[in-house]
Amino acid sequence: MRVFITGATGFVGIPTVKELIAAGHKVLGMARSEEGEKSLAAIGADVHRGSLEDLESLRAGAAAADAVIHLGFVHDWSNFAQSCEIDRRAIEVLGSVLAGSNRLLMVTSGTAGLAGPGQLATEDNDVSPDFPSPRVSEQTALSLKGVRASVVRLPQVHNTVRQGLLTYAVAMAREKGVSAYVGEGRNRWAAAHISDVARLYRLALEKNEAGAKYHAVAEEGVPILDIAEAIGRGLKVPVKSISVEEAPAHFGWLATFASHDLVTSSEKTRKTLGWNPAGPGLIADLERVDVANSSHAARADPGID
Repeated sequence: MRVFITGATGFVGIPTVKELIAAGHKVLGMARSEEGEKSLAAIGADVHRGSLEDLESLRAGAAAADAVIHLGFVHDWSNFAQSCEIDRRAIEVLGSVLAGSNRLLMVTSGTAGLAGPGQLATEDNDVSPDFPSPRVSEQTALSLKGVRASVVRLPQVHNTVRQGLLTYAVAMAREKGVSAYVGEGRNRWAAAHISDVARLYRLALEKNEAGAKYHAVAEEGVPILDIAEAIGRGLKVPVKSISVEEAPAHFGWLATFASHDLVTSSEKTRKTLGWNPAGPGLIADLERVDVANSSHAARADPGID
């Protein structure tokens, strides 16, 4: 199968491209720069120059493929509404090319906002209208008429260099000399290793099921206190609790998520795809954090994965 991938040069993109190529698929990966072109060519992918805001490049890429995996997203948390609007337009354009065909459009979303405090989010949940910062990816894709769309929801995807939103927490702890958590740190975040996530994208592509929602979750919920302590050990900085009122000043935009409970199940996904995560856990990776690269990864955003 020839697959067009947006965000192909990103943190999730490169391992996914490698996974698909190793399984015998052909990949047409979108790159915004010469450096991106080189990284894709080096792993055996065909290269398509373009960006999420270049709608004609998206049309051309989708037209040249048997399926589309949309991984790209502008991670500009200071202007999240605009990032979501860019995402919405990109998905609509990709869908317009695939409409009326049997070609699959697989989009990427998140697990945040699927359930209330203390509740386990499942694949059957949808984002609550009360959640403060919802992405529009899956709502847009699944509402497109005549388009065979499916969704992969990501938790905190990690290795020793990047850890989803926690990449920023690591950089902040390094900068401020303290690893903080809110209250008692009992809220939990779901997580998965990047290698397991890449394999899930391949399995979901090959399953080729329209309307499906998959959870790329290896660990249902890692306590924030444990996460803060692991960051503290990894960076050799003290760990302390801060109040909800202190969180905005300490965490900035990340305070929106810092006290949320983001516990998520992947039971249905595992049964449907035969997906069995085998990568290292989040705490293990945090304790082996590459300090220089993690802080650089946080400073480099906004970017496109």
